Amino acid sequence: MRTIAYAPDAKGLLDGVRVVDMSRLVAGNMTTHVLADYGADVIKVERPGKGDDLRNWRVEGIETFWKVYARNKRSIALDIHRPEDRETLLRLIDSAQVLVENFVPGTMERWGLGPEDLHRRNPGLVMLRVSGWGQTGPWRLRPGFGTLVEAMSGWAFMNGHADKPPTLPPLALADMIAGLYGAAATLAALRAVERGGAGQVLDLSLFEPIHAMIGAEAANLTLTGAPTMRAGNQSSHTAPRNVYPCADGAYVAMSGSMQSMAERILETIGRADLKSDPRFVDNAARVRNRDALDAIIAAFVAERSQAENLALFEAAGVTVGPVCSVADLIDHPFVHGREALVAAPDDDMKAVPMPNVIPRFSGMPEPFRRPAPRLGEHTDEIRRELGLTEGDPR
Repeated sequence: MRTIAYAPDAKGLLDGVRVVDMSRLVAGNMTTHVLADYGADVIKVERPGKGDDLRNWRVEGIETFWKVYARNKRSIALDIHRPEDRETLLRLIDSAQVLVENFVPGTMERWGLGPEDLHRRNPGLVMLRVSGWGQTGPWRLRPGFGTLVEAMSGWAFMNGHADKPPTLPPLALADMIAGLYGAAATLAALRAVERGGAGQVLDLSLFEPIHAMIGAEAANLTLTGAPTMRAGNQSSHTAPRNVYPCADGAYVAMSGSMQSMAERILETIGRADLKSDPRFVDNAARVRNRDALDAIIAAFVAERSQAENLALFEAAGVTVGPVCSVADLIDHPFVHGREALVAAPDDDMKAVPMPNVIPRFSGMPEPFRRPAPRLGEHTDEIRRELGLTEGDPR
């Protein structure tokens, strides 16, 4: 794993774009994580003595989430209820192109920091507002954590096995997806401002991005009457598609979503005769009889180790791959060869593995400018940039 070297003077593609990040936890931090990686000057506004709640997502006492998602950012500690710190915040927003916040709808307005207030001061400001259910609608004031959104969106209902309860993701999936939508929307709004447009208010709910991920399911139900059922690792649309246990306790994943691939799988397991079997002759037939088809494939796979299965199916040109744990990935040759993980130096401990910048840009210098900041680490530095002297109240 390559150990990166921080390059504090590197200029990314978004050099010159200042982002004031007033968000907490995951979705807003994911948006600004992307923008910071691309070169924006992201300034985290944090509560003195407390900081962003993401700092409290610790593993064995270590701020692992913060170290990954706050890289390339700076931190200023402000109590916006103090007049002096409020004035500092307003000056900071005046100097910015983007503001990200994820308070309950109406909170920023009560503080005198709503869109109308801020656009009077900074007409070109792009204001990204992240909330659970959006700034409008009957649920706007409801609590909106990702867990509730993942349950409400249809995503959890579709996941899990048919005879088991709906399954929530083991990570902040709704927040992560919303953060990616937020970054894309922010870049589009910045482009509009760059071309002479006014500042924008972006209303981003956690619900809509993950709801959009279920794709055509509403169309399927409306047009055909066929509801989506939980199918475990199978697919309700193609077969075969599953995770199959190997003789050594490991697993392989396999997909035959094209007719030619499904036929290749049958040939590889020595059952070319099944290509003309009415149960498996085409995709529709295979989906109807997917349990029977999976049993045949699973029996073949179970007689061989993961390595043997991978070698056999890969040689036949079958779409097959290993099921990897995090431990597998840290040492995996593909991950190393692609540099999907890099090791980031850390003052508090040995190098921290973290995902590389996505995607790779052909014309961007080293994107790692600084490690995740300590709480308030850049307060004095930012104040000086705003023209506030040492004699100004803090």
